Amino acid sequence: MNNIINQNNTFEANNGNATKHPRCLYDSSLDDFLNANGDEVFGRIVKAYHGVDLTNTNEAWEHEIVILQNALLAWKSENAHIAFEYDIPRLGKRIDVVLMLRGIIFCLEFKVGKNIALQADVEQVLDYALDLKNFHYYSKDRVIVPILIPTTYNKTTEVLQQSVYDDRIYNPLVTGIDSLPSLIESVIRNENALQDKVDWAKDWLISPYKPTPTIVEAARTLYENHSVEDITRHEADDVSTDQTIDYILNVIKESKEKREKSICFVTGVPGAGKTLVGLDVAIKQSYKDGEKDRENGAVYLSGNGPLVAVLTEALAIDNKKKCNERGEKKNLSDSRREVGEFLQIIHRYRDNMLAKIKNPVENGKLEIDPDKAIKMDETGYGEVEHVAIFDEAQRSWTHKRLADYLKRGGTYGNKLKVPNFPVSEASFLIWSLDQREDWAVIVCLVGGGQEINTGEAGISEWIEALNTDYKHWNVYISNKLNAIEYAEGKVNELLLGNKRVTHSDSLHLAVSLRSFRAETLSAFVHSLLAFNSNAPSLYQDVDKKGYPVLLTRDINKARAWLRKNARGSQQTGILVTKVAARFKPQAVHVLGQGDENAVHWFLEDKTDIRSSNYLEDAATEIQVQGLELDYACVLWDADMRYEDNGWGYYKFNGKTKWNPERNEESKKYMLNAYRVLLTRARQGFVICVPEGNSRLNAERFPEDQTRLPEFYDGTYNYLKSLGIKEL
Repeated sequence: MNNIINQNNTFEANNGNATKHPRCLYDSSLDDFLNANGDEVFGRIVKAYHGVDLTNTNEAWEHEIVILQNALLAWKSENAHIAFEYDIPRLGKRIDVVLMLRGIIFCLEFKVGKNIALQADVEQVLDYALDLKNFHYYSKDRVIVPILIPTTYNKTTEVLQQSVYDDRIYNPLVTGIDSLPSLIESVIRNENALQDKVDWAKDWLISPYKPTPTIVEAARTLYENHSVEDITRHEADDVSTDQTIDYILNVIKESKEKREKSICFVTGVPGAGKTLVGLDVAIKQSYKDGEKDRENGAVYLSGNGPLVAVLTEALAIDNKKKCNERGEKKNLSDSRREVGEFLQIIHRYRDNMLAKIKNPVENGKLEIDPDKAIKMDETGYGEVEHVAIFDEAQRSWTHKRLADYLKRGGTYGNKLKVPNFPVSEASFLIWSLDQREDWAVIVCLVGGGQEINTGEAGISEWIEALNTDYKHWNVYISNKLNAIEYAEGKVNELLLGNKRVTHSDSLHLAVSLRSFRAETLSAFVHSLLAFNSNAPSLYQDVDKKGYPVLLTRDINKARAWLRKNARGSQQTGILVTKVAARFKPQAVHVLGQGDENAVHWFLEDKTDIRSSNYLEDAATEIQVQGLELDYACVLWDADMRYEDNGWGYYKFNGKTKWNPERNEESKKYMLNAYRVLLTRARQGFVICVPEGNSRLNAERFPEDQTRLPEFYDGTYNYLKSLGIKEL
């Protein structure tokens, strides 16, 4: 973090029409670029670049200038424009060159000195084109042509065609420098593109750019010290997480000034950016001017092991790469350790605090052991941070689950044993921050209806702790916290006697940023699961906005649809619930437990069989909650079935049959599991409800008693009745 490249360029006047632009390092009319001295153009690019001087990059720029000043001479007198290193904030990268010619946007990606076209390079330039089409306002109706240019490549793409997706993006073209002019001319002829009479390039350069990044992309960008504002502006109605972040930062500021303890409850629909809010607050508090702020720092905590593992690994890999590019030696272990200072699994944080308490616990009261505290301080685990952000706070453990866990010393009985632990996880976290003698703030990020494991307390445990033991804490809550999804709608009732409560609309995130094509997706999923009468109309709204939700009974059709739709580095995957049992006949394997499996599933590229894109390993709600895919297939098993005008819940006995689930809490978790799976896709998904096995054996009994058609037909017919289109 202390060696961050500042990419937030500012306007700067230059002589002539060539400028330093906030979105690029250099832009100019094509005519001025072609008339300019190449060294002068290079100098302006280098001057505008705020990063460390990189020899390889400099050499690439020099080559690109020479190549283009030769290749583009045929269009010298035309109303055209050129930009070098155009910023793509969502991806944290820049397009080498954008050429705006005859109404066409050419995205040029150079690979200087290369003579082959790698799949990753082709995907890279296509990603740029897709990003402009989806998030760059003045690109949405333009023809966009991605061109990869390995400079010593001796071939050129001969077939010119827009993609089958009817979005005016060409399939990526590949050429060497010798054939670049003829390839551009071929595209112009193919489009019958006439000379521009209007100078649209300047508007294009400053076009609103409203990206909705994945959480991994967003975390990478935030970690590079960008503002969250740059990566969350939403095209629908200028939705931004900024208001929520500003509110929380103000609570932190006031708590510090007044030496008070405060807790904020932030709500939001699935995919609304709660995790993004938490990461941004953690980073803003932990780093000031690129340096670690050890006095007023924050820690981001989550009980979601796969989420923390995926984010940590993604940030660590990225941080190591950037340090090495700057000539700094940094190994992956050091990078992981650096990221882990502000991004932690809640269990690690909890164990560090447990190591400081008096054990055994006497009289049901937690106390700090001074000798242990000194020892922990000496090992680098001293006083707690002033600010703790707890993501998915509704998943905090109940008192019973935590006490049972600590009684046996952790999952395998090999950690510190604490018998008779007196409080819930929520209460323990508040107690930990309450040990600060000056001030403290807890930020609880709450997803409604997303408790998915037995022993997850929901939000009521937090409120109970505040009401009984921490009445001196200020409580700031979202106005939506009283909805039925949170503590069964009894939050206001539970807080009735608390005089330190403040309600605010600023603490609710109402619009999904995950599904940038359909902000109403979460509402549709909610209505689908709740059998609300407005589900068909909500589906129509989602469909009209270009977000496909499809239905099939054939997993292979679903796989083919995913492969057809995913372009560039877009990610696909198959999803099942953790209690799904009869997925093997669909040639689906459930991803193994262990956070490292989730890391490989999410982060490996399409060439790695461990990647989600291979569509062999299916992830469960445990592994995907808080994360997302571009396109998904939700494989709907017989664990939750439509029957008798409602949901029937079943668990497989592991051998021969499905048994009805009687436990009401377990039913809630099963319903929430499907809520999580149905809201993971950013750009569309298909639901696969298998047909089951209707065949009879020689004795005229069902061949497979565990996959009878009636286990699935009700669900399929219900989903079809909502108007969901068949694949």
